[in-house]
Parts: sequence; structure tokens; C-alpha cells
Amino acid sequence: MKNSRLDDPQQSLMPPLLPAYARADLRVERGEGPYLYDTDGKRYLDFVAGVAVNCLGHCHPALVAALETQAKKLWHASNLFRIPGQEELAARLVNATFADTVFFGNSGAEAVECAIKMARKYQSHIGRPERFRIITFEGAFHGRTLATIAASGQEKLLKGFGPKVDGFDQVSFGNLAATRAAIGEETAAIMIEPVQGEGGVRPASAEFLQGLRTLADEHNLLLIFDEIQCGMGRSGKLFAHEWTRVAPDIMAVAKGIGGGFPLGACLATARAAEGMTVGSHGSTYGGNPLAMAVGNAVLSEILKPGFLKTVIDTADYMRAQLVALANRHPAVIDNVRGSGLMLGLRLKLPPADIVTAARGRGLLVAVAGDNVMRLLPPLIIERAHVDEAIALLDETFAAVTPAEA
Repeated sequence: MKNSRLDDPQQSLMPPLLPAYARADLRVERGEGPYLYDTDGKRYLDFVAGVAVNCLGHCHPALVAALETQAKKLWHASNLFRIPGQEELAARLVNATFADTVFFGNSGAEAVECAIKMARKYQSHIGRPERFRIITFEGAFHGRTLATIAASGQEKLLKGFGPKVDGFDQVSFGNLAATRAAIGEETAAIMIEPVQGEGGVRPASAEFLQGLRTLADEHNLLLIFDEIQCGMGRSGKLFAHEWTRVAPDIMAVAKGIGGGFPLGACLATARAAEGMTVGSHGSTYGGNPLAMAVGNAVLSEILKPGFLKTVIDTADYMRAQLVALANRHPAVIDNVRGSGLMLGLRLKLPPADIVTAARGRGLLVAVAGDNVMRLLPPLIIERAHVDEAIALLDETFAAVTPAEA
């Protein structure tokens, strides 16, 4: 066989693993609870949690047991047949939410793609096929497929990928008047993250979400919530929109729903989904028995009595400590923002530099838009973990001299 890497000097410069990520030089090996360990055995307090994925921390006993048990029975059978775990998890999600039906996929982007298709199909089903456009918001992040980067609308995501997929109209986040003005004869739906993650950990106000609900109802549009990052208990409610008492017609869910196992879901009302008949959508791996076993275990843990109350209490404590931290470092920290255990520090310095410095001290945090450092700890953290994180951040910010600030 021809070894193209040896025969072509240019090709030999390309590593076997596609360089699509700016990876930190940290080789992770194992995890336990809120901690990650590298291949040298160094421990890190993980306040990234797989970007809000490891909601129950690493290697949670209930998730490990569920996966091990299912792995000995059945891995995959395809959606040509009934999968009991799907029926169980769908029924439980329906009972716990606004939804009447659920479609399972493998990721957040797939969940959003399903939501987009469902909104378009709904309008076609009621005799308005010309309605296909969806209003989205500046700062949004809905995924990495061609349709979802178009929905997100960020130039850094779109650049180099050819013509932008048509059908998305962006307006400023929180601007109800601009949203109303963007509604036209071709508008099918409005899609929003109740709390923007990549966009800078920005919660939408209850008044704004209620305004969107009213606009959707007035114009027979569907309201789509993307709760991929802010859902599954991260806000202190099962889903963040519950704080506002505004329900969507369709909701995309992923990340925490699988606790680290690839799983996404699109939840919808019967009205929104009535056009999605046999053959209208599908997924080879979506809803496989392994994912369903873990998803059911995650939901069981989050719905345990007192679990979400503990998340709220811990989140309140953490926010208070972050505010105190900001008061101690006014030259570095501009403000504290977010909801529940989805929190951010807007910085006056490049957050990437601070994230690197914190990692060197044993704390993992992430970057978001609007110059924000993002903190997404597992939902199982305790006050002692918060205190540990604050101490490490205190050291990190103290190392920044006034001149640099």
C-alpha cells in the first residue's frame, strides 16, 4: 500500500487527528466525581464538566451500573424495532415537561436539526409551505452542522463553508421590537436559548420569553427552546424555562441528558409534531439501548427528592462567593452572570489567558463569548468544592498585576 504521508511532504505535516480543536496540553486519563486526572496523576477540579455534559460528575456509580448492565444485554438493534428503554425515557420526559412526544438522537446539533425540520413540517402540514424561515438571536450557538451554524449566524462558524443555508433571520438578543419586525410571510418559528452559553452566559428575561410566546401565538409560529446547555437541572429546575413559566412548542436537549454518553432529544407538543409522520425523520444510532439506559439513570438521579433543591442552594452559595471574588478583584472582573450552576465572570482581560493560568493551578474552567469565563461544574458539587474553586481563582486573579489589568 502506498504511504501517502511519506511520499507527499505536505501531507506529512497533517497530524492523524484532524486539528479542528485548540486543545490544551492536558492528557486526561480518568475522572471521579468533580475531579479529572491527567496521565501523570495530577488532579484537576473540573468546572467544565465536558461543557455541561457530565452533570453527575465523572463515573457516577448509578450511570456506571446502568451502562454495565445494559452492555451485557444489548447494544444496538436499530429503530426498525421497539426499544423499551426509549419508550420508558420518552414517557418520563413527557410526564416531567410540557411535551407530548420525544425523538431521540445522538447530539445537540441533531436535536436542533430535528426541531428545525419539525417547525417547517408543521407549517407545511397546516397548508403554509412557504413558511420556512426561523428567527434566531445574535450570540446564539445551536451546533456545527450546515443548518445549525446558519441558525447561529456567527461569522467565525460560517466562514469558508460556502453559501449560508437559507432560512434564518437573526435579531439582537432580548429585543422584542426587533423580533416583531423580523416576522414575515415566510416565518415559521422563533428559536432561542433561554440562557445563552457560548454567547456569554446570558439569561433571557422572563418578560422577553413571554413576549416571544405571545408573538408566536399571534402569528401561528412555533416557539423553539434550545436547552442543550442550560437544561437537565443546570438552572436548578429540570429545564431553565420553567423559571419563567413560559413553555415552548419544541425543545432541543442534549449534553447533560446522557451524563457523558452521547444522547440528544427533541421534545414537542402534539400540535407541533403532528406533521412528523413515518419516514419524515430518522437516526441510525439515536435512542440506542446503551444511551437509553444511561439517560434513564441520569433522569432518575436528577428527579430524586431534594436533588434540584441542593443544586439551587449550591448555586446561590457559589454566586455569592463569585460576587465577593469580583469585589476583591475589580481590576480583573467586570461582573457575575448566569443561572444556577451555569455561571460566568465577564473579565477585563482576555479570558483565555486566565483559563490557562487557572488550569496551571488545578482548576478547569472554559471560555465563552463577550469576554466571559464560564463555570459549568457538575451538579453534584458541594460547598467545599465551591470553596476550593474560589481559592484557586483568588490565586489566579491575584497573580495578575494592576499594570496588566
